Amino acid sequence: NNSSVKEFILLGFSDKPGLQVIYFVMFLLFYLITLAGNLLIVITVISSRHLNSPMYFFLCYLSFVDISYSSTTAPKMIAGLLLGSTTISLLGCMAQLFGFHFFGCTEIFLLTAMAYDRYVAICRPLHYTALMTRRTCGRLVMGSWLGGFLHSALQTLLTARLPFCGPNKINHYFCDIHSLLHLACADTHTMAVTVVVNCGLITLTSFIILITSYVVILVSLRGQTPAGWHKALSTCGSHITVVILFFGPCTFTYIRPSSDLAKDKNVAVFYSVISPMLNPLIYTLRNEEMKAAIRRLWSR
Repeated sequence: NNSSVKEFILLGFSDKPGLQVIYFVMFLLFYLITLAGNLLIVITVISSRHLNSPMYFFLCYLSFVDISYSSTTAPKMIAGLLLGSTTISLLGCMAQLFGFHFFGCTEIFLLTAMAYDRYVAICRPLHYTALMTRRTCGRLVMGSWLGGFLHSALQTLLTARLPFCGPNKINHYFCDIHSLLHLACADTHTMAVTVVVNCGLITLTSFIILITSYVVILVSLRGQTPAGWHKALSTCGSHITVVILFFGPCTFTYIRPSSDLAKDKNVAVFYSVISPMLNPLIYTLRNEEMKAAIRRLWSR
């Protein structure tokens, strides 16, 4: 493209040294917890013979995606907090944009696939084994990766064609599409609408499917004993919590044209940092099978 800008400056969260130190320690701790927790889930599921159901198959891939998703933005953000500000090349910015939307969109599709798995397990238990075969689960995971790639490729290709001729300061801690649209020296109204439609359709459609699946599950549980309600919902509680933590802030950011980058930056912390960190805690603390498998792994 015709860009004269070859690198951008990520301003991060604050230019005050005292606050930067606090943010540095806090986000470094968050990132280490994210890596340790999700890596523990991946190793536990792979090494345990007892965790061979589709739910843990999806959970293993979700944890791997969370590691990759956080690693797309967190190391650069932490380095920026340590150094005061961070420069990133135009090519590196496009790569970060691609990775962020690739792994983020893949996570959305994986969460939707996990909701379908819970629907089949609770509403059609006699057909569960026949419906959720290893081949079906593999296709759902591959479909999630493919959907994430196509979405991210479209976002990145559209953004890479924009001309950037200054200024080059991004009021964010990573290269996101809204921030780059504000810096482009061209009319970006059409592209902004395209981004909202693209991201909005994926986010809202997946969210509607998730809500519908849980409404059907609740309706199917009518007439069940309290013990049956507790057993069924205990398998869904963790997934519902993760969906709310991830979809709420993500939907707020991407279903509307962005006018307040500072607000978008603060909201992005929830779905790019907090949610990947809490996912392993939510899935392990509420799951007796997972806790037992971790104890067996630790004893070995």
